[in-house]
Amino acid sequence: MHHRKLGPFSVSAIGLGCMNISMGYGSLPSDEEAGVLFNRALDSGYTFFDTAAMYGMGHSESMIGKHLSHRRHEYTLASKCGIFRNDENVTEVNGRPEVLRQTCEDSLQRLNTEVIDLYYLHRIDHRVPVEESIGALSRLVEQGKIQTIGVSETSSESLRRAHATHPITAVQSEYSLWSRTPERKMLTTCRELGVTFVPFSPLARQFLTGKCLEMAEMSESDIRTEVARPRFEPENFTKNLKLLVPYARIAEEQDCTMAQLALAWLLAQDDLIPIPGTKCIDHMIENAGAGDITLSSSAVQQLDELINEETVAGRRYSDGMMDRIDSEKD
Repeated sequence: MHHRKLGPFSVSAIGLGCMNISMGYGSLPSDEEAGVLFNRALDSGYTFFDTAAMYGMGHSESMIGKHLSHRRHEYTLASKCGIFRNDENVTEVNGRPEVLRQTCEDSLQRLNTEVIDLYYLHRIDHRVPVEESIGALSRLVEQGKIQTIGVSETSSESLRRAHATHPITAVQSEYSLWSRTPERKMLTTCRELGVTFVPFSPLARQFLTGKCLEMAEMSESDIRTEVARPRFEPENFTKNLKLLVPYARIAEEQDCTMAQLALAWLLAQDDLIPIPGTKCIDHMIENAGAGDITLSSSAVQQLDELINEETVAGRRYSDGMMDRIDSEKD
């Protein structure tokens, strides 16, 4: 897999999102299976691993610390703070400096590392000025606990304020053929400021892989079944499935899988580093193969016109949740 620039780091053009091994998509792998996945990912060319304190409330970080600490020099490590479970056992967004400092200390212990390479503010806490939250992270840089700072699901205005407080290395937000919010302002702002954009859910929560065809097959613990995700509601989902027929034809023309096609569409922009998540070794290896695919401009245009927020039925989140996400303010 070729490499791309991420601030001071050179990382694989596709990173590994590490949420799935701890939460989100039904049954979870065993600790041993997670360890095999992580090490096979390194062996397959992944050198960028992305986790967060909230993924399984520390479980994902603990698995990385347990299974990859002996290979720490082989990969760039990203984690996130700002969403965690409070003393009342309620998951909340909290950007207060003292909370971020403690979250970092706890993450370092779980990750079994002395430093986190890229540390994101997971969400903007609108009760706390972003300058205060980023200021707290900048002091962690000074102390050598983290190397660089990122922000996740933020608006262009918040990014500019954060960047004025301390240089921001990366912005992470949802971006795929069917989630185009970053195209409004964020991609342009990142390029202006020299910030790398990292798309999460680049496979549209498995939809664009062609492997997610039956809502009935999803367990109650699968986040796609929540009412907050209208695109997976039965009526919308049935409509959206029709898009996969011509989409599959394009993948066949490009001699790649549907998952690889979705990633190759993102990689056609040479300053993006998508981080598909998976708990399946075969899918991880399949995703890595997208790094070798170069789409023609006509293929990119075909995909742009076929699947976008105008052709997809339903918003990515419920109205209430969309109102709370800072990136949707662009």
